[in-house]
Amino acid sequence: MENKREVWVDWLRVVACFLVLVVHSTEPFYLGGDGSQVLTAADAWWVAFFDTLARACVPLFVIASSYLLFPLKYSAGEFVRRRAGRILVPFVIWTCVYALVWGEPVQNFKDLLLNFNYSAGHLWFVYMLIGLYIIMPMLSPWAEKVSRRELGVYLGLCFLTTFIPFIREACIGDGATVIYGAGGLPMQAPFPLWGEASWNGYGTFYYVSGFIGYLLLGLYLRRFVGELDWKRTLAVSIPCLLAGFAICFFGFHGRVMASSGGVFPYNAGLEVAVGWETPLFNDTVGVALMSVACVLLLRKANSDGGFFRKVVLPVSKASYGMYLCHMLVLAAFSGLFRGALGTGADGCLGVMTTPVEIVLTAVCSYVCVAVACVLVQRIPRLGKWVIG
Repeated sequence: MENKREVWVDWLRVVACFLVLVVHSTEPFYLGGDGSQVLTAADAWWVAFFDTLARACVPLFVIASSYLLFPLKYSAGEFVRRRAGRILVPFVIWTCVYALVWGEPVQNFKDLLLNFNYSAGHLWFVYMLIGLYIIMPMLSPWAEKVSRRELGVYLGLCFLTTFIPFIREACIGDGATVIYGAGGLPMQAPFPLWGEASWNGYGTFYYVSGFIGYLLLGLYLRRFVGELDWKRTLAVSIPCLLAGFAICFFGFHGRVMASSGGVFPYNAGLEVAVGWETPLFNDTVGVALMSVACVLLLRKANSDGGFFRKVVLPVSKASYGMYLCHMLVLAAFSGLFRGALGTGADGCLGVMTTPVEIVLTAVCSYVCVAVACVLVQRIPRLGKWVIG
């Protein structure tokens, strides 16, 4: 017998997918020039606002997957077969599309042997998701038996690791050495903590850090958190949301202002933008708090009327395909609106130019991609392979 549909998860997917587009609509306003570029002080504020507002998007997807799939309801082999058809085939198709459309195709296909196409940077998400799917079968026997107290301890450890990026930053200081990883991507040289060294990257908290925390959070919600009334929901979610937003917003904005000295336009290398984004990393405390708040609030979305059946449910089912292909459409809309409305101080709407462009790009891209993916998904046989 088919399990009862979790309506709130469909609402969550629809919201999370839109938030992804908001993040990517914001990026052109601080990534540009030599890598980092902010044109005005107003742009610095708007970028921090919208980027912070939407940064819970990826954790929300992971929590939803965990809530629905973990622990496994069938054998590991069956799980792999089901997930491969749903995840890998559309991913391969769209990876090839980006390799052909953006950059130099021959080199792109060579690079795909080792990693995703950096021109389509959002595809990193699929590699991370596959990694979680690999360990789910191993953890499932434990997840079926774990007590609330025991799971709470592990969640607490995961939460402690969300402070590690800030501890590293404090230890490194302003004179941080910048190293370059695969493909020339810049990153701050990590300061070794708790067992880490130049010959060992697997410190004490390595195995309870990153997205594993969101995997456990989805499990905790499903097993141990029942239906909460609005009073209890708001009592937890509002403080988490405000605290998380403050950490991310002021952390990002403060770093931009410190780098620029308040003088705009400001241009620097890509490594500077990497430093700005530290408070917005998915495994940091601010994003974690906002993710908890968003999940608790979205669990109250239980409307399954006509709008849900005709709009929300189809978009939810197509959300994975929307994630994969949206950058092709979003890049076009972003260029269109920036060309029509201008940028920075020269924008035709003054300080409101940037927020209007971000919102228009996100909304128009979302609507177009949603309609296209829902229609393609309905094509017999072909639809599920292209959209998932």
